[in-house]
Amino acid sequence: MTPILLNTQVLVYLLSEGVLWGLLALAFVVSVHILLRWDFERSTEEQYALERRAYLVMTIILFAFALKFLLLPFFVFTIDRLSDLVPGAMCAAGVISANGYGMPLLFLKLLILFLLLLWMAINHYDLEAKDYPWFRLKSLLFLLIFALVSLELWMDWAYFSHIDLHIPVSCCSALFGQLEGANPLPFGLDIPKLLLLFYLLYALIVTATLMRQWVLELLAYSLFVFVAYYAVVYFFGTYVYELPTHKCPFCMMQRPYGYVGYLIWGSLFGGVFLGLVAVILRAGLKVPTRRLEWAALALVSLFVIVCSAYVGVYYLRNGVLL
Repeated sequence: MTPILLNTQVLVYLLSEGVLWGLLALAFVVSVHILLRWDFERSTEEQYALERRAYLVMTIILFAFALKFLLLPFFVFTIDRLSDLVPGAMCAAGVISANGYGMPLLFLKLLILFLLLLWMAINHYDLEAKDYPWFRLKSLLFLLIFALVSLELWMDWAYFSHIDLHIPVSCCSALFGQLEGANPLPFGLDIPKLLLLFYLLYALIVTATLMRQWVLELLAYSLFVFVAYYAVVYFFGTYVYELPTHKCPFCMMQRPYGYVGYLIWGSLFGGVFLGLVAVILRAGLKVPTRRLEWAALALVSLFVIVCSAYVGVYYLRNGVLL
């Protein structure tokens, strides 16, 4: 067993993921049986028993899913603490890139969280309808999520067990800095154009939400999360660090910066995910999603305000921009 697997945070994280997988595996087995036998039109004793089991399964799934939302920040916290053990790493950026499993695993976790939000939203509207019109849909979605969670658990073990403490990794400056003068921004953008696009896309989100144009919302949220990532790493983050050469999406989650990275990234992905879920439900299931849309807009607005505030406060204190 590698020293990484003996780390306290890693053990707690892997044990938590394993227990949750066990709960979801139980729900998976019962869900398959219910899905094969379910027929809401029947008034038989078997159907009533299936409905009682369905409530039990939903309770297990909701409990497990709630903990999954807590485990993502704990995962980031864990790999950040490992930077003290991995040679060359200064924060989670170096640790996550220590092998080929790290970044795909992080993206998989984000995808699972998005699907979990979608499942919870469908489940909410399914229970409100009383006749369970989307029971099969949410059950099939859960089967997909369980398959991804199983893949995630395997990748968790593969990632942590393949971190080699004898091979130095790149620090965040090497990973996200401008190497040999190359422009790290997409499509040849510079910082002014990136910021213009950032605020224009936010304005498009606000406009599309007010006008209830779901196609525009889908386009705006999808582009905004992409542009916002680069805007935070290569502009707003430098004001969090108060250092123009420090470009990293992970260091802001550390104690010296008040763990503000969790707020910044949480509000961004939370807002975008809720916005996309609202669009999918309104376009696909034809259900009212106004509260979801307002919640998504509130989170994205919080993200924009926090990022902009760092720039404004720095300018007021120093009279110049970085």
